Amino acid sequence: MAARPEVLVAAALPPVTMAALETRFAIHQLSDGLDPAILARIPAMAASTLAGPIGEALLARMPALRIIANFGVGYDNIDIAAALAHGVIVTNTGGVLDEEVADLTIGLLLATIRRLPQADRFVRAGGWLKGAFPLSPSLRGRTIGILGLGAIGKAIARRLDGFGVAIAYHGRSPQADVGYPWYPSAEALAAACDVLIAIVPGGVATRHLVDAAVLRALGPSGVLINVARGSVVDEDALVTALQAGTIAAAGLDVYADEPRVPAALLALDNVVLLPHLGSASDVTRQAMGQRMIDNLAAWFDTGRPLTPVPETLHLVG
Repeated sequence: MAARPEVLVAAALPPVTMAALETRFAIHQLSDGLDPAILARIPAMAASTLAGPIGEALLARMPALRIIANFGVGYDNIDIAAALAHGVIVTNTGGVLDEEVADLTIGLLLATIRRLPQADRFVRAGGWLKGAFPLSPSLRGRTIGILGLGAIGKAIARRLDGFGVAIAYHGRSPQADVGYPWYPSAEALAAACDVLIAIVPGGVATRHLVDAAVLRALGPSGVLINVARGSVVDEDALVTALQAGTIAAAGLDVYADEPRVPAALLALDNVVLLPHLGSASDVTRQAMGQRMIDNLAAWFDTGRPLTPVPETLHLVG
């Protein structure tokens, strides 16, 4: 009987995903402090955006490594330049979490504009017995700017179409098959809308893409929703904008130093804070785990994983 293919697990994964991995592969845990000889022979790795970075220090110890299957659609936890230098394919779980993240985004948007968490706290504290909850802003009549119209951005836009609101977007270039107006920069998009939804990938290229200038352009009735990565927003500038009334409110699912949320954000009443829930449903996390496993299995079987990230697509046989 052939030996099961060896896979290094470099991050904590959901129990159901770990059980499935152990059924299909011979698993080694990075946290176990592996013998260098074992580490050097392993050809595949399971990583996660929920854990620490994967970079040159680890890749240099794994000369046989040829694929990193990431648990998550984002992969800014992986040093892509180092992976390319070592000839390592990187895959993600694109396609199986788009709808879940889009659902969460709409929920966060409505909660932020209509102040639903604040209203819940008002009822629980007995405030309703003393008078009505203050009137909230409205989604009606707003223009929604989507910063990053990829697969998830398009899923968000489909949902927003049902609300009858205007939609615009910014990306690296206009998309020929998209009817929404395109703006050439994040600042230009923010100036044209009063809700800005960030759903771009993380990484160096998008670090602090939403800065003080973008927030000023969004304006005093503006609302920022960040379901991308914490690094996309300059958190210090955001705190200042929320405190000063430069923008009206923000809804955040991601932060620069998770799970540590700045005390200044915790103290504000015009921000809704979620603990990185974008894809965090049992159904979707199971689907993400299965996609990660399917990528590994496809690579071992055929050399062609299902969802390689664009930067490493040329390494696929």
